[in-house]
Amino acid sequence: MNKTSKWLMPALLLLALSNMAVAQQLPISTYKLDNGLTLVVSEDHSSPTFGLSIVYHVGFRLEPKGRTGFAHLFEHMMFEGTPSAPKGSFVKIIQGGGGSLNGSTRYDYTNYISKAPVSALEPILWLEADRMRHLDFSKENLDNQRDVVKEEIRVNVKNKPYGLFFWTDLAALAFDKWENAHDGYGSFIDLDNASIEDVKRFHTTYYTPNNAVIAIAGDVDADRVYALVNKYFGDIPAAETPPRPDVSETLNTKERFKREMDSHATAPALAVGWKMPGSENPDYYPLTVLGELLLGGEASLLYQKMVKEEQSMLSITGGMAWPLGNALTVAGPSLTVAFGIYKPGSSAKRNVDTIQAVIDALAQTGITEERLRAVKTKMIADFYKELAHNLNRADYLAISQLIHGDADLVNRYPDLINKVSAKDIQRAAAKYLTVANRSWIDRQIAPQHQEAQP
Repeated sequence: MNKTSKWLMPALLLLALSNMAVAQQLPISTYKLDNGLTLVVSEDHSSPTFGLSIVYHVGFRLEPKGRTGFAHLFEHMMFEGTPSAPKGSFVKIIQGGGGSLNGSTRYDYTNYISKAPVSALEPILWLEADRMRHLDFSKENLDNQRDVVKEEIRVNVKNKPYGLFFWTDLAALAFDKWENAHDGYGSFIDLDNASIEDVKRFHTTYYTPNNAVIAIAGDVDADRVYALVNKYFGDIPAAETPPRPDVSETLNTKERFKREMDSHATAPALAVGWKMPGSENPDYYPLTVLGELLLGGEASLLYQKMVKEEQSMLSITGGMAWPLGNALTVAGPSLTVAFGIYKPGSSAKRNVDTIQAVIDALAQTGITEERLRAVKTKMIADFYKELAHNLNRADYLAISQLIHGDADLVNRYPDLINKVSAKDIQRAAAKYLTVANRSWIDRQIAPQHQEAQP
């Protein structure tokens, strides 16, 4: 066992004073099992509950070519039971004891989360270790979950106003590498071509202890949690994972544009994306703050300009890595996205030009210290509100350890935000949020809906 501990004062409340947030730090203990599995524990004895997140280092960017949506499909397969715990065991044990559970797939990881009373910790650890060890690889289960994923796509993409064009279509337009550009939600053709052997291979390749991090936050003892994790996971063998693809991209040098028709929408919409660097870039956190400044709620610059002042748009939202993540949950390149519904009859190009004019003015004249201080204070306050929940805390710790190599980044995040200066914002806007680095989609109303415009 290799253990490092960072025992700091436990608390979760933010006191925002002037331009800095005074916050106590999360206690974090990190362990490494002999088989490569990493465990992160954060003790909080304020209630007899815990949150658990187990995160595997595989997401949209790592799924095999020709298997678009496979990481998402496999997320569903993980709930189909094992030879030791038949389908339904997870739900019965966790929800039966007053807890809840879920899973999700993102660009750089797939996570499985649960929260429950502390009495359920050992059974849940057994269940998680059991499905890391083996699954029920049957044609019936594969066909069932393939249909579930396809129905999700029908409901959330094909038969829903706007679908997910502000993610899937915009990424396909803006990025050059397949890993970043393809639709991770899933292709019907690729899903239908997935076989039992594909599923088995995916599990043995990526669902291994040395490719995972477990984080537990709540009313637990760190050393006891380590003993339990070692008991249930310690004998699962490590496996060699394939080399990770190079997903880095350069900024675009020419504007990209696409026009689409929406057969379900009754008002047109815009999605604008600017390509962003990965987390190793020194402009990463200035870009995070810049995204909040421009698009973070009704007080944001673009909401005030486009919805309140110009009144040419009905809504506008977004940010860096929106809608699939934030600074702590994305490792590779992402987009700063502005998505909004604009008024029928107004000009899409004019709206985009006005958005760009706000950004260009920011790049030229900067932002006041008072405005910047307010934005950073809100970001940090919102972050600590999330961390007040054991489940969110465990998830952030697991993801930060997995994709950034350091769970303590969760504690340092407020300082990284507070260090962003007005000059940083000005520089980042001028370098990244340019017309040349801009990709945008005009999503217009299909002819059959023209008469239904509001």
